[in-house]
Amino acid sequence: MRAAVLRPHSGRGRAAPALREASTLAYLREAGTTVYHPCSTVRMGSDDRAPLDTQLRLRGVEGLRVVDASVFPLVPSSNIHPAVLMTAERAAEMIRAG
Repeated sequence: MRAAVLRPHSGRGRAAPALREASTLAYLREAGTTVYHPCSTVRMGSDDRAPLDTQLRLRGVEGLRVVDASVFPLVPSSNIHPAVLMTAERAAEMIRAG
């Protein structure tokens, strides 16, 4: 293992499998990060259960639109940034149209 920080967790015959697993999990919990991009958290639709209407307007709050990845119906398989930019462009068109 090349990374010095991971060498203690490589377990090359020095520890029982359960101990190696516990050590690895402890390390991952301490040092792990994520590149998770939260999205698909605000439902958009024409029914009363959807917080946003089809024009990205938040129901019950005049003048507020949600224009970010939360409006996506599914998590994109690619980088999320281009999809957010496309959503923003479409929202700008909706706002200009009135």
